[in-house]
Amino acid sequence: MRLVFAGTPEVAVPALRALAAGEHEVSSVITRTDAPQGRRRVMTPSPVAVAADELGLVVHKASRLDDEVTAHIAGEAPDLGVIVAYGGLVREPLLSLPTHGWINLHFSLLPAWRGAAPVQRSLIAGDRVTGSSVFQLVAELDAGPVFAEERYEVPEGATAGDVLAALAERGGPLLARVVDAIADGSARSVDQVGEPTFAAKLTLADGALDWTADAATILDRVRGVTPEPGAHTTVDGARVKILAARDAETTETLAPGVLAASGRAVLVGTGTAPVELVTVQPAGKPAMAAGDWWRGLRTENPVAGS
Repeated sequence: MRLVFAGTPEVAVPALRALAAGEHEVSSVITRTDAPQGRRRVMTPSPVAVAADELGLVVHKASRLDDEVTAHIAGEAPDLGVIVAYGGLVREPLLSLPTHGWINLHFSLLPAWRGAAPVQRSLIAGDRVTGSSVFQLVAELDAGPVFAEERYEVPEGATAGDVLAALAERGGPLLARVVDAIADGSARSVDQVGEPTFAAKLTLADGALDWTADAATILDRVRGVTPEPGAHTTVDGARVKILAARDAETTETLAPGVLAASGRAVLVGTGTAPVELVTVQPAGKPAMAAGDWWRGLRTENPVAGS
């Protein structure tokens, strides 16, 4: 078949590489326009654009899937459109333009966590099993029938970044198998069953930690918002990012938000048991071990706030 691929971030790259290695022709890769990166705000191509160039594929950059992109794709006369985390919606008439429409690799077990941040919202909610789904795009958000899915048990302590990377690598072959099945006519899809949940895009506010919550809820949030937008709290009025935390190995009790040292460990009180801070990043400084940060504090009896 003749394919058009749309994707932007690093998690879409394994899917593109899997399709490029197959027997089908990837005639064009659609990705978002270059974006400023780093402190110097250098305009940088997307990871998908870089990978497509390495693979010798035609790249078309667009900030959204508008009329101009629709005309470009129409000129490609694709049999199938494939989208993985492009960062925009496929609407009519583009939705129906390829002969077999569009399929999407989505990082959840649909209908759970439809939307922009499925892995992050899943971890914040405390899910211990997630996965990937390949489904047919329809007008309603992430609601189309599913061709294939693969479950994934979340490793203890894994962050959203860890899980996304694992699902991306496993999702490439899963997607390629569905494309092959569509090509040979053996593909079968089933309607989604169950009550959907939704995964809105994360904001900075989603990373704020409420120390009155129980320890498990706080640690789930830390993992769910890592690496972006990042978990954070305030100490002495200054924001501190919490890059890694874990259950504390202590019988000590602390009031919510109260910070204390226990041996080499830095603890924070929660609504239940304390949690241990492992790695932190004070505002304007590099990441550091929590113990090093603690020794540099100038305040007696510090308290963390949301």
